[in-house]
Amino acid sequence: MKGPEGKLTQAGSKPAGRIGRRPSTTRDRISNIGIELFAEHGFEETSVDQIAEAAGIARRTFFRYFPSKNAVPWGDFDLHLANMREQLAELPRDIPLAEGLASALLEFNSFSPTVAALHRKRMEIILQAPALQAYSMVMYDGWRGVIADYVADRMGCRPGDHLPRTIGWMVLGIALSAYEQWLTDDSLELPDLLRAGSEVLSHGLGTSAAGRG
Repeated sequence: MKGPEGKLTQAGSKPAGRIGRRPSTTRDRISNIGIELFAEHGFEETSVDQIAEAAGIARRTFFRYFPSKNAVPWGDFDLHLANMREQLAELPRDIPLAEGLASALLEFNSFSPTVAALHRKRMEIILQAPALQAYSMVMYDGWRGVIADYVADRMGCRPGDHLPRTIGWMVLGIALSAYEQWLTDDSLELPDLLRAGSEVLSHGLGTSAAGRG
């Protein structure tokens, strides 16, 4: 899922010593530094103390930004969810439901090409680190909730009803399968994979190549 890469120009770089003004501390900056450490040393092998030291902050300051190490790969995820909720709310009411969901999916997972390498590292950690999977399910739940709220509003039902829940899982599945494929081949373009997966929302399985045989 989307990280903070598109908002930073020097994501993941360590502070250059103690001389001069210390770089400003933000949740996204700490997250980017953590990603680089996880990629180099391994998620389980990297400690909170190591992240704090690389970021030039105290251990207690780290916990002002993140409740645990597990939260670091996700950056400022709550802010990104709020942005997606706002984007969905601003869509025209007459836009087809599937089209609205596809546009939100593409926007949420957009990032600058200059930070693609860092984002790839982030998603490898989120999807592949065994110790992170339980925490990731909690984050996915929040993401699916935004989708379900939008679907329920459009359909005049409750977010906890079966269809909004189902569509939330479908859209999450499209995103995760696109990322899994993207991570296997750096020649692939993530937006193309997301668009291809989103065709299922509009046309269903009956018109897909797999549904024809």
